[in-house]
Amino acid sequence: MGRVTSRHKVVRIDLDGDVSRAIDTVAGEEPLEIRVNGETFTVTMRTPGSDIDLAHGLLRAEGIIARRDDVVSAQFCSDLDTLNVLNLTLSSGREGRAAVTSTRNLASLGGCGLCGTTAVEATEAVVDERPPEVLWEASQIADSVGELRSRQTVFDKTGGVHGAGLVPVGGSELAIVREDIGRHNAVDKVLGAALITEVETAGGLLVVSSRASFELVQKAAVSGVSVLACVSAPSSLAIEAADRLGVTLVAFARGRRMNVYTHSHRIPH
Repeated sequence: MGRVTSRHKVVRIDLDGDVSRAIDTVAGEEPLEIRVNGETFTVTMRTPGSDIDLAHGLLRAEGIIARRDDVVSAQFCSDLDTLNVLNLTLSSGREGRAAVTSTRNLASLGGCGLCGTTAVEATEAVVDERPPEVLWEASQIADSVGELRSRQTVFDKTGGVHGAGLVPVGGSELAIVREDIGRHNAVDKVLGAALITEVETAGGLLVVSSRASFELVQKAAVSGVSVLACVSAPSSLAIEAADRLGVTLVAFARGRRMNVYTHSHRIPH
């Protein structure tokens, strides 16, 4: 496995003070090639760690797998010099889904291959049903965003990674927290870990330390998440997608304030 963080020499310049030399801790970033049944499925840049969670979350978001048993095994290719190649063997009947999906650009690549309404329609095709109508108090959303920040240990060291966390229905705190240099990877790691450990995502609250983009809404919708809360701004396509897919989208969730852009009925006010 690669390094989650690494240390590098840096020259610190203070225009009102001195120039000094120091050692800085930065977030790791390395490519991960995900193979399905021995064939390359995609390559994504990520912070090493929780790679099996990441792969499960990505395949779930793309509608290729729906449950833990759909993956027979997940193994790093030990014949290579690095552990940056992960092969997943799928159960019978799931291989065809992977072959079709790998021919188009994935959400892990920034949603580059699909645009606007087409992107939303593609997500609707793999969403089994709309998220449950679960109510979440605004105070719990605010508390969960604060808890996520307090549990971002890699961010504390580097200032260079995003965090994501999941509160399942009936929960009072984040059941799963993951970090990664990519916001979409952090979410995939959380949702993949939930799939593997059988933590229920339907109706849950997903909090992310980033802006709200289409790809995050897509991943939330496929996993049945009812409320997606992000600390920064939403994009127009994220709002459109959340509205059509039935996800309550919260953005600018900072301190005791937040903006609710879609399906606000799930947050009593």
